[in-house]
Amino acid sequence: MSSKEKEAIHMDPQYIIRLTVTLFVTCVVVAACLGGVNAVTAEKIAAINWEKTVTAMKKVSPDATDFSDKLDITDAMAEAAKAAGGTLDSIYEAQSGGAKIGYAIKVVASGSQGNIEMMVGVDEENAVTGVSVVKASETSGIGTRVIENENGVLDQFQGKSAADGTLVVGTNVDAITGATVSTKGITAGVNAALAAANAIG
Repeated sequence: MSSKEKEAIHMDPQYIIRLTVTLFVTCVVVAACLGGVNAVTAEKIAAINWEKTVTAMKKVSPDATDFSDKLDITDAMAEAAKAAGGTLDSIYEAQSGGAKIGYAIKVVASGSQGNIEMMVGVDEENAVTGVSVVKASETSGIGTRVIENENGVLDQFQGKSAADGTLVVGTNVDAITGATVSTKGITAGVNAALAAANAIG
């Protein structure tokens, strides 16, 4: 059949309108459902994340009874952390009986298989009170040995401060054999946290 012999296809305008309206209504209903699900779950997810954050903060600041005051991150704090090898995520004031006793600082540094998110506690003299890994993707049986604090690799940071100079694996930080990169990631995070703490002023 030649193109001349082809008949023109005629669409019923009312059908097109009905189809358009149906598709539009469907999209609106789906969007409303997704929005409703998000509204219901967002608060629960936020509560779970906060619970995990508090658990990590208690590990690194065991003497604290409250972490409700979150500090605004200044450019000076962020830049200090970055210069030390990490990314500053958040800072919470650690309190006991309403008095400030230090900070719980969440930082991110590079590990062997991706980012390592950790919480670092510092006291009012900006000395480390503890280190806890919040999230990491280190190799099982290798980097995870650092994350799990094997041989006290995380405990060795307690008491360290800017007075010790930059923390360096092999100099003033011991690594777990075979997990040097993961240990370096943790060390960078601690350096970043200490730098941020010193920038608080």
